[in-house]
Amino acid sequence: MLQVDPRSGGFPSASGAPSGRLPVAAPSLPSADRISPYLQRIDASGWYSNFGPLVQELESRLAARFEAPTEVVTVTNGTLGLTLALLALELPAGAVCAVPSWTFVATAHAVLMAGLTPWFVDVGPDHGELTPDLLAEALPRAPGPVVAALPVSVMGRPVDARAWATFGDRTGVRVILDAAAGFDGVDRAPVPVMVSLHATKVLGIGEGAFLATEDPGLARRWRALTNFAFMGDRTARFPATNAKLSEYAAAVGLAALDVWPETRDRYFAVARRLRIALSDEPRVGFQAGWGLDWISSTCLVSLPQGSADAVEAVLLGHGVETRRWWGAGCHAAPAFAGCPADRLETTLRLARSGLGVPFSAHLQPDQINRVARALKLAVARAGVERTSA
Repeated sequence: MLQVDPRSGGFPSASGAPSGRLPVAAPSLPSADRISPYLQRIDASGWYSNFGPLVQELESRLAARFEAPTEVVTVTNGTLGLTLALLALELPAGAVCAVPSWTFVATAHAVLMAGLTPWFVDVGPDHGELTPDLLAEALPRAPGPVVAALPVSVMGRPVDARAWATFGDRTGVRVILDAAAGFDGVDRAPVPVMVSLHATKVLGIGEGAFLATEDPGLARRWRALTNFAFMGDRTARFPATNAKLSEYAAAVGLAALDVWPETRDRYFAVARRLRIALSDEPRVGFQAGWGLDWISSTCLVSLPQGSADAVEAVLLGHGVETRRWWGAGCHAAPAFAGCPADRLETTLRLARSGLGVPFSAHLQPDQINRVARALKLAVARAGVERTSA
């Protein structure tokens, strides 16, 4: 659980000394003053759920961010959003869905919840991303016919959705993009896209997500799946659930959109300062374009191969919290022990050479410098340890 000090914007007011824990992440949600006007609208309307006016406005404003005409359907969380997106495709029960092992476990959980079999595949070494070319090369090794694929936006890095649309047209594989952390980089939905609005994301509402598509028919089925399979009446047409976003969650979302330009600027400013502070340490790398072209709420640094454990130990010793956001890969989790997997050499390397380090829109200059100093010391000591081993 993320514990933050609201008086310091989510981080300790440390002077840069190693005493005091520096947490790896801190949410950035709109203030009560920003949310209050929307809550007053709820009171005035007496409409609290069931696709109320605030939910409709939120979906309209989210859809307006896309370049092409796009339908947006909000849901209660991202995992359920992925599950319903898969269910809407009406795929054969138990069929194979290709999933990168290098992702958060929610991606694989959604595949199982949709009644499909996750097949864990490897990612590319440059960006840790499953690409259409990589999946096309792996398909002959699949444990059965692959009916779907869930490529992932790696820590929010933009994905070429049009390339995936072309892949789907060529192969018949149904593609859904898991862009849970990708709010800042998603502007097209030629394949269905899921974006999380969890409190830990750059645009957070607490719990929530949205699905986006350029296919109005698919969007109608999504909406029905969030509302007992009702489609304008009280007839349940197929198995479904209740995954509607409440007006209260929409109020937070609208307030977050109101201040998004300022929030985005703060994230960018902190990211650029951190990049500058580490510009003289070539052994610490960042995701391509992070803090320059796009932003997310987390900072994933790449380290010399195999050094993550040693670097993490030094950072923790200096009170700088770290996070293995995706662990060793989904395939290593007991929940998926019986699921088939392809060769995963790159996934294993990434798990040993990357760490999440403290990052937030509220991170102060002295805290940025503290992170940078600790990282420089950590990679230096890790280099000595590897040389001595």
